[in-house]
Amino acid sequence: MLRVGYYKLTRAKEVADDWVWIVDHTIQSGNMKCLAVLGVRLSALADRRDKPLSHEDVEPIALYPVRQSNGDIVYQQLDECIKKTGVPRQIVGDRGSDLKSGIEQFLEKHPQTAYVYDVKHFTASILEDAFKSDLMWVEFTKWASETRGTLHQTPLSYLEPPNQRAKSRYMNMDVLVDWGTKVLQFMDRLEECVSAEPEREAITKKLGWIDQFRRDIAEWQGILELVAKTEDFVRNRGLTRDCDKHLRTLLRVPPNATERTLKIRWQLIEYVLDESLKAQPGERLLGSSEVIESVFGKFKYLQGEHARGSLTGYILAIAAMVSTTTQEVVRQALE
Repeated sequence: MLRVGYYKLTRAKEVADDWVWIVDHTIQSGNMKCLAVLGVRLSALADRRDKPLSHEDVEPIALYPVRQSNGDIVYQQLDECIKKTGVPRQIVGDRGSDLKSGIEQFLEKHPQTAYVYDVKHFTASILEDAFKSDLMWVEFTKWASETRGTLHQTPLSYLEPPNQRAKSRYMNMDVLVDWGTKVLQFMDRLEECVSAEPEREAITKKLGWIDQFRRDIAEWQGILELVAKTEDFVRNRGLTRDCDKHLRTLLRVPPNATERTLKIRWQLIEYVLDESLKAQPGERLLGSSEVIESVFGKFKYLQGEHARGSLTGYILAIAAMVSTTTQEVVRQALE
């Protein structure tokens, strides 16, 4: 596998002016992390309407394991990638401090490159701004966490809340809200769903607290539906001029929508409008770096089986798992 990864990483890439670089750092492992650069041509995206990128669609451009990273180092790494593909038309990624600083330095030298903020990281940032000081949300997460502890490894464990992540929790806010919505529906039909009275009493004792959040959960669910529609829109359709007009139609809200719901709706539309203006007429830019997050997830799983949490030469697995792997690719890699 590592031979295949090394071959894919080092084989010649076609130099062109329509490359998109998808960039991100792996999670810190020991005292190291790695900048990964995956690439796809805009000409290839034109034939993939209404379908997100898969691992096979992207080409490994570079892997840079480092013990220290900052804006200057990221800039040097990106500048080195030009030798492989030429100056890219677009870079898509999050806004981590060193990544953002390095990309901005790159754009100063190469203004023809557009830097697009990944849609999933953007939506997580506006959800964090909206909810980190919301006392009802803080209280709900606290109750859910405590309830998980009391239901785990009991006959009622099928009702336990999902585990809450310590990092990037607003990227997974929907999982917890979906649980709350389903539990409310279950509690409303408790007598129909559970025949034994002692079990109903135990469930009410453990989960009766959730009823006080009924109105809040309804609002949160509505907001997250807007977010999900925006993410799917950008992930599947990309960013084209005037695409915000289609999104406005898609993000309809009921007349009784809360002020916060209306504000977040506008933030989502404004994001798509701002990012789509970076596209040239007739051009379709990439708006999601989700594919690299997926690759990292798979790599983390494989790494856990072999490298015990530190970065090793096994980093080449990232290059092996992307782009197409045919018999001919394997033959050339082994030769």
